[in-house]
Amino acid sequence: MTIDRRTFADKPTLAIELAESVADRIRTAIAERGAAAIAVSGGSTPARFFQALGKTKDIDWSKVIVTLVDERWVDETNSRSNALLVNERMLQGPAATARFFPLYSGGDEPDAAAVARTNALLAQLPEPFAAVVLGMGSDGHTASFFPGGDTLSEALTADGPAIAIRAPGAGEPRITFTLPRLLRTDGLYLHIEGEEKADVLDTALGDGPIEDMPIRAVLRSGHAVTVYWCP
Repeated sequence: MTIDRRTFADKPTLAIELAESVADRIRTAIAERGAAAIAVSGGSTPARFFQALGKTKDIDWSKVIVTLVDERWVDETNSRSNALLVNERMLQGPAATARFFPLYSGGDEPDAAAVARTNALLAQLPEPFAAVVLGMGSDGHTASFFPGGDTLSEALTADGPAIAIRAPGAGEPRITFTLPRLLRTDGLYLHIEGEEKADVLDTALGDGPIEDMPIRAVLRSGHAVTVYWCP
């Protein structure tokens, strides 16, 4: 495992430091490839990071595409939409000129036609990602790689880019990038906060099946992972 665990005093400091690291990745990708794509996670944890990154002025945001690691199958007016969080917290001010690629593409279910619509859009993403920022649940899931997910094996092994997944702990049906596609990134980050998440990570770093704690698939992938944590 190539895991770099970094500890910060508090949530505001972590958010600023993570934003600066991701901003560096974006600037480098634009300089080297003319464009940058990043994939970020939803939930309550990354809100401060989104705000800090979106305020970064020395990025040509018109050359940046922002997408999500995964999404609940709800439209962007729903309070549980990850897209809503990104649009409200990151894509404001300097970052308002960035393009956003949603994973939700309409309809009641992420059926084959809906997933095909999403993947047609995602095919336009430049490769590799400049940065991928993952989160982690207390059950050891990351992205929408949930224990008990009906397509978990495919999500962890298929070349993607995105597939539908349903799981007991997921609430709504989800759509998620596959792990191989997420690993095609210059920088891979895991953003977690609180003692409980630190304990979950310690457990995940130990022995045990990937299916029980799918974050292990990331940790055991061989890709360098930088963990940003604060109490």
